Amino acid sequence: MTFENAGSRVTRGRVADQILEDLRAQILTGELTPGEKLPAERELALHYGVSGPTIREAIRVLSAMGLVDTRTGTGSVVTAQVDKMVAISIASIVQFERMTPRDVFGVLGALYSHAAELAVENATESEIASLRSAAEQTSTVESVEQISADLMRYFQILAEISHNPLLVAICRFITEVQIGLATEMSGRDVTGWREVAGGLRDMRMDIVDALASRDAARAGETVRTYHKSVIDRIQRMRRGQGKVSDAGSAQLLSSWLENHVTLSNPPVRKRQ
Repeated sequence: MTFENAGSRVTRGRVADQILEDLRAQILTGELTPGEKLPAERELALHYGVSGPTIREAIRVLSAMGLVDTRTGTGSVVTAQVDKMVAISIASIVQFERMTPRDVFGVLGALYSHAAELAVENATESEIASLRSAAEQTSTVESVEQISADLMRYFQILAEISHNPLLVAICRFITEVQIGLATEMSGRDVTGWREVAGGLRDMRMDIVDALASRDAARAGETVRTYHKSVIDRIQRMRRGQGKVSDAGSAQLLSSWLENHVTLSNPPVRKRQ
């Protein structure tokens, strides 16, 4: 992309903020496309009529937002990392509002219920068959790593076959939080996972059957029941630690997010 008309895009006010909003708008509208390299700092400074440090400040914020990837010696490339944007936004709300795992994962149940209802209308037979295969894969619990990956795949497919990109992005992040937090609370004890994951295998199959029969009401209700059971079982995984207060649960979730969702690293996907 070629920038012309030096200084034409900024007026009075905090210049770095205006530059940030202008570049952000160009990325979100597709004027600057994923994979495209931003003009050099000198070219941007000339275009906006500002100094190099002002440009660097705007680029730094774009990078923190997950819209560009900046590496020394290679410049800045448009990435528009949807997962990172979603993760930072949701994590910030959860931590600011001191939300508990039950609050957050209750929302997840509602989201997947809606995803299932959409899938009844939108999913192809082959997509439902893929979900069935993923459900069957969750039948055995050999290790925490294996069942975590299998559950993540099952629910990712369930979200994807709704054909709603917003649902897919939000569900993927909250599901990773749920699985990651459950892993930490269980102390990576596979026995607890056999209760939480293995014991609910039939319900995951019931969800698939409801989709296959194109029964939206049944699909939505089965998902809601499933997630309520998951929340109850996760709450019991902290063996030997007694009942956890709402404040304690909120702190546990907040600490987990602090360790896994940062401005400088990809969200959540790292495993301990």
